[in-house]
Amino acid sequence: MRHETMAVDRLPALAFADAATAAGNAPSILNTQPWLWRVHPNRLDLFANRDRRLTAGDPQGRQLTLSCGAALHHARIALAADGWAAHVTRLPKASDPDLLATLVVSGRTPVTMEAIRLAHAMHIRHTDRRLVIERPIPEVGIQAIAAAARAEGNLHILTADDVADLGSAAGRAAAVEAGDAQIAAELMYWTGRTRLSGTGLPASVLPDHPTQTSVPGRDFGRPGTLPVGAGHDRAAVYALLFGDGDGPLDWLHAGESLSAAWLTATTIGVSVVPLSGVVEVAGTCHTLRRLLAGLGHPYLALRLGIANPEPHRPSPRTPRLTRAQVVDDSAVPPGAPVDRH
Repeated sequence: MRHETMAVDRLPALAFADAATAAGNAPSILNTQPWLWRVHPNRLDLFANRDRRLTAGDPQGRQLTLSCGAALHHARIALAADGWAAHVTRLPKASDPDLLATLVVSGRTPVTMEAIRLAHAMHIRHTDRRLVIERPIPEVGIQAIAAAARAEGNLHILTADDVADLGSAAGRAAAVEAGDAQIAAELMYWTGRTRLSGTGLPASVLPDHPTQTSVPGRDFGRPGTLPVGAGHDRAAVYALLFGDGDGPLDWLHAGESLSAAWLTATTIGVSVVPLSGVVEVAGTCHTLRRLLAGLGHPYLALRLGIANPEPHRPSPRTPRLTRAQVVDDSAVPPGAPVDRH
């Protein structure tokens, strides 16, 4: 029997504002948080904020749009956990490519325990770049994560042979990006002290030394202070997010798929690390297309593993922008019950 309850009635504008705020916890490329929400009395609009786009590392805006897709899914989960049935229109206005989605509510809906679990996961989900423990993910866990991702997009679990090819491609991509002065400068900004406050990757979330693993992580150009210890990634599972096309709508769906997979993984204690560098380099992206055997276009590689359970060594989290920096509620009439703090 499914346990469910009804949320206390609230005005849609307040629910929209809360959902947009909660969506600020979504993952994004280099923690750029490249989104802007606009709250209206009867709808919630999601815009891309291209001021925080990686002009060198993400010239097409693929990772920016994918990041916004993750925020969109977070907002959908927040509304569901608040008892609202929401309808999403993606890319609603061809004349405004920055308007990525519009959400409207169609009425009240029972709040399921699944929605509550996923909403809770939004507040504890983070990227833990430490090595995973030497214990395999149970098959039922892999299937649950894959099913969540496939409900929104497409996810391909890689075989052992595929992982070896992914590792080689990731190494080549890292070498290419290390030799690109513009990409190096971009990484330096988003991991340095001059980055926009509330964004980027502080030293506390970056590994203190490169790890000797089958699939190397991104080379951030500088060591961090996060102790990764010894070990390997033998127990990790690798996967590819992919889709039929390679345009903004495909990337948006991929971001929603990423969020669904990551939140589900969080609820069962599985760590997720996105690997975007291997997709950003044309030559290595071609390798990923071959691994997909013609199924589609790759958008992001993922490392899945059992998170380090040591409570006295929690992985630090990245900072977040303030609500006022990502949520615009100026269209809501004065006096309407919207928490602007």
